[in-house]
Order: sequence, then structure tokens, then C-alpha cells
Amino acid sequence: MKELNICPSTLQEGFTTYSPTACKALFNCKTVSHIFSGPNPETDTIQANDAISNIGRISLSGAQPKFSVVVDNNVMRYARKGETGTFILKPRPTSYNIINRDYCAANEHVTMQIASQVYGIKTAANALCFFEDGTPAYITRRFDVHKNGKYKQEDFAALMGYTKDNGGSNYKYDKASYEDCAEIIHKYTKAALVDIRRFFRLILFNFVTLNDDAHLKNFSLLERNGEYRLSPAYDLINTSLQLRQPRIFALDKGLFKEGMTFTDTHTVSRADFEEFGRRIGLPNRVIKQEIDMFTIEQPLVKEMLSRSFLSAELQKHYWLSFSYRCFMLK
Repeated sequence: MKELNICPSTLQEGFTTYSPTACKALFNCKTVSHIFSGPNPETDTIQANDAISNIGRISLSGAQPKFSVVVDNNVMRYARKGETGTFILKPRPTSYNIINRDYCAANEHVTMQIASQVYGIKTAANALCFFEDGTPAYITRRFDVHKNGKYKQEDFAALMGYTKDNGGSNYKYDKASYEDCAEIIHKYTKAALVDIRRFFRLILFNFVTLNDDAHLKNFSLLERNGEYRLSPAYDLINTSLQLRQPRIFALDKGLFKEGMTFTDTHTVSRADFEEFGRRIGLPNRVIKQEIDMFTIEQPLVKEMLSRSFLSAELQKHYWLSFSYRCFMLK
């Protein structure tokens, strides 16, 4: 295992493990090792097979396995049968259809950190952890779990009434637009305008970071104290680094209910996002403030990419594509 000099959560320099800031966000100020106490699920060993068979896989969305994890005696391990995991672990994807598989965890991690630290987007607490062989995995704290149980969480597909049975295999992508998603927020949340602004910023962020996997199940409402609010953001990733044929938006209809005609990225402009903001109920002043946030220079983005666990080549690819998308919003 290579020694660290960067916090594998906040990407701050000068740390050989999680920084105090990371420990507060992730582990309620406990000091927890960044070495995962369990076998890499990719290894074909008796220990790995035994561990994986007992952990209770949360889901398998396409090529991305997810495992339930708990912190025990200041180390992270797989949750055992009957235990409620407080973290989700994403190891390296298994599908060969995904390119740069070794860097999926680093990609999601740095994208989530940029969202939080640069753009003030409320995100699920997250970090990288490492198996004994040095292989990184993405770890994120579950925001729907608390010490007395779980908060009710409903993703937008469920709130719209779509399932694979009634919507087909691509129901997460082809049944709605982001304008339709905004209507869900207006319908169910009391602080609608606050959450609509958060949602608008998140859609802009997904655009500039080339996240074309922001489908209906990657947005949720969370109920606390009898009130629904837009959940923290999760599953943010620059898919252009991982997919051979990335798209502009995850949802086939794009921003608008009536759909959008796409030929290339030049099809989308600032005017589209201005119209989108007006349609979902934001004042022109707020729309301008939000879009301008993505057009001004943000040196911290480049700094965070340079300190990330992406390869130098992927750091460059990420920065160039990000810069180009931000230019499109001017």
C-alpha cells in the first residue's frame, strides 16, 4: 500500500489518512483507518467469497456493484447478515464495457468533492478507501440512516410512478425531463423554491462535469420531521471518462417536457438553461447568479483535480471537458 500525503476524502495536502474535517463528516469525529478491513471482492479467494456471500448486496445497477458497510472498532468492514449498513462501498466496476475502470472510484470521488467544496452543493459525505492490495474503492455515508432507524427516501422514478414493469427497461431515462423533475419538488416540498434553486444548480453542475447518468433514480426526496426536502446529491461522476459514447443529458427529453433535439453539444446553450430556470419558477436574478457561478474561473477545480487519484491523462481530459462546458454557458 502506497503511503498517502493527501486526505483521501477532502483532498487536502499533508495528511497520511483521513483529515479531522473528513472524520467529522464521515465518522462523527472518530478516527477511522482508510484501509478497508475486508477482501477486495474481485479477488478469487476463499476469504473473499465467504465475505461477499454474507454481506447483503444493496443493488447491482448495470456494472456497478454496491456493498453495505459498517464501522467497527475504528475500521470499515462489510455489514453482516442482519446489520444495517451506514455506508455504501463501490469497488471497481466489473463490466468491460466501461473504460478506465481502475479510475471510476477516483472519478466519482473528485466530482463529489468539487460539487461540495467549490459549488456549495449539499452532497452525501464521501471518500476513497483502499483494500490491502492498494486498490481504491469509493465509500459514501448513507444519509437515510440514523441511530434510531431510517428516514423515508423516495427517488423521482418512484414519485412519478415509474417502474421497470410499467415503464420498460429504460424507464429511468426516457419517461421524463428535468422540467418534470422540478414539478415533483414543487408538488411534495414545502420549501420548494429553496430546493428548486438547489436542483437548478445541480443540473448545471451535471452539465459542466459531463455527468450523463443523472437519471430519475439519482434524485430523491428525503422525509425528516414530517417534511420532504431534496436529498443531498449522490452518484455524481464525469461519465465521459468511463463511457465510450457519452450523451449530453441522462434524460432523453433533456431539460424540457416537450423534449430537445440534440445534434452535438453546441445544441445546448446558456439560453436553454435560462429558459429552464424560468419554467421551473426561478426569478431571472437567481437564474443569472446560478449560471454565472459556472462561467467564472474556479481555480480550486483544477487544484482538486491535480490532487485527485485520477491518472494525469484523465485529470487533463476532465479539466479540458469541464472548461469547454463552462465556456458554453457564457
